[in-house]
Amino acid sequence: MRQDQYERLQALTEKLTDALIQEMDPETWPGAGILPASMDQQTRGDRYWCKKNAAATLTLIMKNTSLIDVARRQSAAGGGSAAVEEEETSLDAELRAAEKEAERCLKKIQAATR
Repeated sequence: MRQDQYERLQALTEKLTDALIQEMDPETWPGAGILPASMDQQTRGDRYWCKKNAAATLTLIMKNTSLIDVARRQSAAGGGSAAVEEEETSLDAELRAAEKEAERCLKKIQAATR
């Protein structure tokens, strides 16, 4: 990831966090100060939509922060795709080991049923 992209992602996280703070304020939701039993269907639906919108914004922040963290770890570990390739290799090794173990168990079960 280029440095300018990294910086833009950080700035975007700050903007999203500002938006989240506004969206999470229950005083700004439709029907603020009204008991749910007293709300009409439209108001309840609008209120629910506001809550879902805040949750979606939080998800964007979390995913963006995760992406920033991955970029930070890659540049700290020598940068670029080398760190990703190394991680994929260890995952591939774990996958191969699990497949071998599953194959061994399957052969053992098949031998026992004969």
